[in-house]
Amino acid sequence: MGPLAERVDNLVYEPVQVHEHGVDLTVSAVYEVAGPGRIDFGGDELEDADLEPISTTHRESDDEYGWWELAGGQYVLQYNEFVVDGEEPLALQPRNELLARGGSHPSLLVMGHLPLVPLSVAGGGLELKENARISTLVPAAPAVDG
Repeated sequence: MGPLAERVDNLVYEPVQVHEHGVDLTVSAVYEVAGPGRIDFGGDELEDADLEPISTTHRESDDEYGWWELAGGQYVLQYNEFVVDGEEPLALQPRNELLARGGSHPSLLVMGHLPLVPLSVAGGGLELKENARISTLVPAAPAVDG
């Protein structure tokens, strides 16, 4: 396990998630935004959006993990893993497997905790299995002085 993997706790299955390019993250929950959040200039009126968890369905009665059957639209996802604070930021990016199937999320810099991340799904929808590897953490590129 390299230095990057040492900053990630609660891996589902380390031999698959940790590789030479980074650490893959897995989805633990998908939410629908049921009511608006609020953002103001000073933060006095900052309010979280109302998030409702989306249930999974099992394809076979003995399946251990279910599937989220997502129609095209916007969602919020949560990861199984946690990031341990470090001195260097990490870059969170969507995996190619997600992008090639019409899903996407923004690339972000992460210093401490992993935030909830918006997930966009193309019009045709997306079937996403619990614990699917959907994102990768990689070392952030160093800033270039201009």
